[in-house]
Amino acid sequence: MPTSFQSRRNTSGPIPKSTTTGLGALVALTILGALSAGVFGAAVFFGLTIFGTGLWHAVVGRSWLTPILPHGRKVGVLSLVTGIVAMSLGTAVAPPPDDPSIASGVSTSLSPSPSASRSSAAPSETPSPVAVTMAPDGTAVAALAQLEIKGRAPKTGYSREEFGQAWLDVDRNGCDTRNDILRRDLTQARTKPGSQGCAVMTGALQDPFTGNLMEFVRGTESSGEIHIDHVVALSDAWQKGAQQWTQEQRSEFANDPLNLLAVQGVANQQKGDGDAATWLPANKAFRCDYVARQIAVKTEYEVWVTQAEHDAMEDILFECPETMLPSEVEPPATADSIDATPAATSTEPMVAVTPTTPAAAPPAPTTPAAAPPTPEAVTPDPIPPAPEPVEPDPVPADVYYQNCTAVREAGADPIYRGQPGYSSKLDRDDDGVACE
Repeated sequence: MPTSFQSRRNTSGPIPKSTTTGLGALVALTILGALSAGVFGAAVFFGLTIFGTGLWHAVVGRSWLTPILPHGRKVGVLSLVTGIVAMSLGTAVAPPPDDPSIASGVSTSLSPSPSASRSSAAPSETPSPVAVTMAPDGTAVAALAQLEIKGRAPKTGYSREEFGQAWLDVDRNGCDTRNDILRRDLTQARTKPGSQGCAVMTGALQDPFTGNLMEFVRGTESSGEIHIDHVVALSDAWQKGAQQWTQEQRSEFANDPLNLLAVQGVANQQKGDGDAATWLPANKAFRCDYVARQIAVKTEYEVWVTQAEHDAMEDILFECPETMLPSEVEPPATADSIDATPAATSTEPMVAVTPTTPAAAPPAPTTPAAAPPTPEAVTPDPIPPAPEPVEPDPVPADVYYQNCTAVREAGADPIYRGQPGYSSKLDRDDDGVACE
């Protein structure tokens, strides 16, 4: 064998460290590829390593393969071809793109540490179940997803007058809105005789905010125990779109039966103008229906929600995703009202009357009685004329009441906004009616 050929083989002496390192890297990368994606990964990693080595050998003329294979760029070209063939074979046996083995393998080998992954992807790792559920049309969940989310606008310019006079007769049924809602929400409601079936005198309320059963009796001391709540408070609506409405639209909103509920007065005062993020009914069994009604109102009038309000609503509906949007329930017709009996409305004490036994008739006279003398004509005294009606003194324009007790003692309750003596401190729910 010629000497030059033996020198090119370079088979004498120990294997250099570079060759050992290169072989080790080739084996390690091939194993890593197999662990990541099976045969596909092994072939691709092997092919890439050999291809890179061949490219270097073809350019420089030597590599870590030099002690094993003859010198020269032909070895590099051969390595390039071998790498390409290996990668082609790996691609041919690659599983489909939706094969979970690829995703699991790649995520295992290429994903960052678990702690880093949790910190960087925390918002998307735990999406809300309600948000990702395909909610059926008509549910509160589906409607909530369509509400616009924006920040709360300033309250500047808000007043109750911006929503029109309190408790108008917007439906032209001859009855104000407050009495309409009382007739709708109270059971066994009885109306005042002569009020054309409008003014509610008595009834019972299953208060939705507390779950308590309440008795309603119309009077200066008792009427205020039951309020008519704006489910979406007027101030809340003002800060979330109502500033841009017309006066007519705001008046319609304030008197819409969909947005009104008869509730316990104390609970309504606690609510104030809060939204779902700041206040929810103490009666947990009513919270799903309460939130659904708020969503229905805001959908109807295109009132937006804040992010905190949206999240609070979503949390409530997570427990009851099937809750449907409520339909608008109109008050019953006044012709269907049942008037209270006079005994129920009269303030006069009832006096028992004891029947007496009729006296026996006197015996018939046996002899005709003498005719009595003719009485003298008596001229009656003249009837004095009826006194002229006295008009009550008008209430002075600058009248002031310290509190609702003073209002009731003066017999001036309730006081409507614009009437003498009205004060915002007497109207805690800011509905335009003080000392209800």
